Amino acid sequence: MSLSRKRRKELKRLRSSAEELWGNQQNVLEHANAVAREASRQLGHLTREEVVPRVRTGYESYVRPGVDQARGYARVAGDTVERSLGNALGSVLAIGDIANDARARRAVERISPRAIAVVDKKKGRGIGTYLAIGAGIVAAVGVAYAVWQTFRADDELWVADDEPDVGTTSGA
Repeated sequence: MSLSRKRRKELKRLRSSAEELWGNQQNVLEHANAVAREASRQLGHLTREEVVPRVRTGYESYVRPGVDQARGYARVAGDTVERSLGNALGSVLAIGDIANDARARRAVERISPRAIAVVDKKKGRGIGTYLAIGAGIVAAVGVAYAVWQTFRADDELWVADDEPDVGTTSGA
């Protein structure tokens, strides 16, 4: 295929124009990359100088007090549960000691000798079973109270520090 001289000149001009356009595009891309690098560097400076201190201040003033307060509530709840369970367990052990005490048995025999005989002959639930059930109920109530105290709504937790005065207006 043979081209005319005119077409070859036009193709040559078109090729040089395309090469010039390609060079210009490369220059534009290099400049855009340089601008993007500088913007990224400036954004890093802005983040370090403005954003990080604001986030740190917000954390210190809003998040940390709530975490510390929750930690305190959890500690108090744990202490309350520990005391409640300790008291209930101590009561159960004390009731068991009293039931096994010879002096208590003699006192019950003096009051009602048949009561001891009936309890001894019985092969079912004894007084110890009922005492254990009572102690379990006391322990469950103690745990429920501790949980309730831990998770109850405290209205003062949600009061904002700086509330605007609604009734105060400046008049001239």
